[in-house]
Amino acid sequence: MLHTEVKTALSAPFKLKVQTTRLTSEQFVHLCQENRDLRFELTAQKELVIRPPTGSESGWRSGEIFFALTAWAKKDGSGLSFDSSTGFTLPNGAIRSPDASWVRREQWRALTPEQRAGFAPLSPSFVVELRSPSDQLATLQEKMQEYSDNGVQLGWLIDPSEKRVHVYRPGQPVESKDNPATLSGDPVLPAFVLDLHPLW
Repeated sequence: MLHTEVKTALSAPFKLKVQTTRLTSEQFVHLCQENRDLRFELTAQKELVIRPPTGSESGWRSGEIFFALTAWAKKDGSGLSFDSSTGFTLPNGAIRSPDASWVRREQWRALTPEQRAGFAPLSPSFVVELRSPSDQLATLQEKMQEYSDNGVQLGWLIDPSEKRVHVYRPGQPVESKDNPATLSGDPVLPAFVLDLHPLW
């Protein structure tokens, strides 16, 4: 019984409070480098979010999304796509890692080489979060709202278990789509269309 409980606890994201520890950005970078099998995020409230490796099915779905986004980005040429291992420092101080994201080329060029090498201080124009079986929907919804509040122009929260997508745009109500066949990135990502059939 104890083995099952420990396994369940380690398969889900959990948080550690590090506000009084005064974890610096440099220390956070070192922590990530020394624990490459885990994904770390730092909330604006200075909570360290620790995520175990992604399950195989979620990893495959995430790869499908990233592949489609990258193929479009290469053809469009106006920005760069990033995978789930990429961290960004948002204006509120949080360091977040979307499952897939896209940054306009002019944003990227405005960064120094040092900023590019670290957790780039910017909000992507577009982010995707893919809900895995261990993810709490409410936690992901808070994260998506944080993206929107910090300048992300378009966000998709994809929930394969419910065959539902929540679409986030600044200043607009969240739009929920049940069992959509495709998603359009217009106007933020012109002509980008994600086929959702393989993900369901």
